[in-house]
Amino acid sequence: MTQGLDVSWSPSSWASKPIKQDVVYEDRKAVGRALAKLEKLPPLVTPTEIVRLKKSLRDVAMGKAFLLQGGDCAELFDYCEENAIDSKIKLLLQMSLVLIWGEDIPRGRSSTSAMLTTPGISGANKPVVRIARMAGQFAKPRSSPTEVVNGKEIPSFRGDNINGFDPSERTPDPDRLVSAYFHSATTLNYIRAQLASGIADLHSPLNWNLGHVQSPSLQTKYQRIVDSITDSLRFMKTVGADTATQLETVELFTSHEGLLLEYEQSLTRRLRHPSAYPPSSSDDDGTGWYNTSAHFLWIGDRTRQLDGAHVEYFRGLENPIGIKVGPSMKEGELVQLLDIVNPKKEVGKVTLITRYGEGKVEDMLGPHIDAVKGSGHVVVWQCDPMHGNTRSTSSGIKTRQFSSILAEVSAALRIHKAHNSHLGGVHLELTGDAVTECVGGAECLTDDDLSLNYTTYCDPRLNEKQALELAFLVAGSYRQEAGGNVV
Repeated sequence: MTQGLDVSWSPSSWASKPIKQDVVYEDRKAVGRALAKLEKLPPLVTPTEIVRLKKSLRDVAMGKAFLLQGGDCAELFDYCEENAIDSKIKLLLQMSLVLIWGEDIPRGRSSTSAMLTTPGISGANKPVVRIARMAGQFAKPRSSPTEVVNGKEIPSFRGDNINGFDPSERTPDPDRLVSAYFHSATTLNYIRAQLASGIADLHSPLNWNLGHVQSPSLQTKYQRIVDSITDSLRFMKTVGADTATQLETVELFTSHEGLLLEYEQSLTRRLRHPSAYPPSSSDDDGTGWYNTSAHFLWIGDRTRQLDGAHVEYFRGLENPIGIKVGPSMKEGELVQLLDIVNPKKEVGKVTLITRYGEGKVEDMLGPHIDAVKGSGHVVVWQCDPMHGNTRSTSSGIKTRQFSSILAEVSAALRIHKAHNSHLGGVHLELTGDAVTECVGGAECLTDDDLSLNYTTYCDPRLNEKQALELAFLVAGSYRQEAGGNVV
């Protein structure tokens, strides 16, 4: 039995608790068949990978690493194709380089060898941990179970693993659960193949082309980084210090919101701990409950009730987990929540993903930091500047203001420093496509521009140019906060 876990827990014990954002299917027998199929399918990720991520997130919690997490608001099954996957991998790699290198790193610096080890190392000697919102981020919570389309009330679109966006496909379909597994498996397989084939090779950073980014300023800044890397690698090769295999790949972990508990339960397996697992107690049988659908899962702001089904399910997992922390979270409630899901107080086990909004972060983040510090929990603090800054235009289109996104990250950096804490990372909704969904940024997009290429089926995402611009600005803010070093 896993140490510290109440004997009453099982992968299905959540079913005895009240649940939010539940899905009601018309044919429960069909649901049973789909879940039975999922229970027989192989794991998508392994305990070895999960424990490796836990170790990396422990470093983030201790201030020794930085966490970059990003991807689509809600994946569609149609996104399971090579160009869409490649564009997101490359964008995360590009953003990593920017956060690692900044734009003012002098060439030929003596720490070049250390900076080039995998994963990337910044001027402050901090690895970058990369987690993609990919290979499973299909379901989305909605504020209302129904919406009105063409004068008719129909079920809301809940994500491709529940129903379809077309009004004729809004009835929840359990066969989509199995389809979600295979689309996740295919995406993950392609990611692994691309990483193994050298897509992340630092010897060829120009292969991560800037795609739709036409801004001369961003191209120049990125070229400086590429030139710095090229010069550094040339020097290392000259002195015989080019450890090529360390520079040819990176680790890229997968994540999604653990919303559909029947799906997550079906992929939760009792498996043997890997050799890298921390020493266990004498009453531990050497196994634990691993969710094998992704390396990292999070609880949404709408489903984090202390006595709710989602918290009950998450408290038994070996995986590192995230918790969205919004404006309605009280300090005492946050500490109670941490005590439930992490009773052993494992360092870095929990990532608190704050999403207050530009106008609320100043009042709310500081008290939350102090409450967690007083509780003895050591968490990863991650800023999600997207969800608290969503607004609708006069015509009802959802969008986000780039300046508000940057303002929340900048405020979080400053507030953490003032409270003797540190911001460990950012959590972004983004795409490698040239979409027009968020306004502002160097492109100066306005509400009138949103119709040019607004393709999201849920929340607005940063496009490639905006995401890179944000990475440069965040890197600059970190340099200022750290006294000249990039985190």
